[in-house]
Amino acid sequence: MEEQLSLLDLVLEASLTVQAVMAMLVLASITSWFMIVKRGLYFQRAKSAMLDFEDAFWSGSDLSSLYKDGSERAANGELILGMESLFRAGFKEFSRLAQQPEMDADAILEGARRAMRVAMLREEERLEQNLSFLASVGSTSPYIGLFGTVWGIMHSFRGLASSSQATLATVAPGISEALVATAMGLFAAIPAVLAYNRYTARVDVFVNRYDTFVDEFSGLLYRQAYALKQRQQEQA
Repeated sequence: MEEQLSLLDLVLEASLTVQAVMAMLVLASITSWFMIVKRGLYFQRAKSAMLDFEDAFWSGSDLSSLYKDGSERAANGELILGMESLFRAGFKEFSRLAQQPEMDADAILEGARRAMRVAMLREEERLEQNLSFLASVGSTSPYIGLFGTVWGIMHSFRGLASSSQATLATVAPGISEALVATAMGLFAAIPAVLAYNRYTARVDVFVNRYDTFVDEFSGLLYRQAYALKQRQQEQA
């Protein structure tokens, strides 16, 4: 009876170099799947927080009350992220600058917008966290697997040179183990590439929504700043 080679046998009987390549690819695949799940959960949380905050913001509630509610949740250890983080940065800077009599409405608005832009950059960094690793896994894993394949085939042909009979059965195990490295490289790369493309698109959606909110909130702050300066001039 002909002996059939199992996948486990191919891995165990591979050369040390090919086994090292396989171990590297398995580690990269496990890590990338961990980051894929982690990023997916974070995006779900960010979307839920964004929708909840939009409902609260456009419900007509007082901005000071909305800011105070966020401060209480932050004091209790809750992480304020996403659109609410932009709101808090802009409203805090607006409140600080509005107390300075020498500041005009345009200067107050510019300071609030600058604070929101800085907060948006931090949110972009949070959204893009781990995406560079997925991009690296997706782009390099096929080449790492290909290196294992080339090395395995070279090892097989070196063994063939010292064999008395040059048959397909002689080189088949070595070539098979080499091809396993290529398959593992693709297995690690494909999910990473798909996740990277999907998550990059979702980052763009979030950033566009944040940018739109900054413009809308800036309009509200400008009207408040103009009304506040009008009252200060009338009282002077």
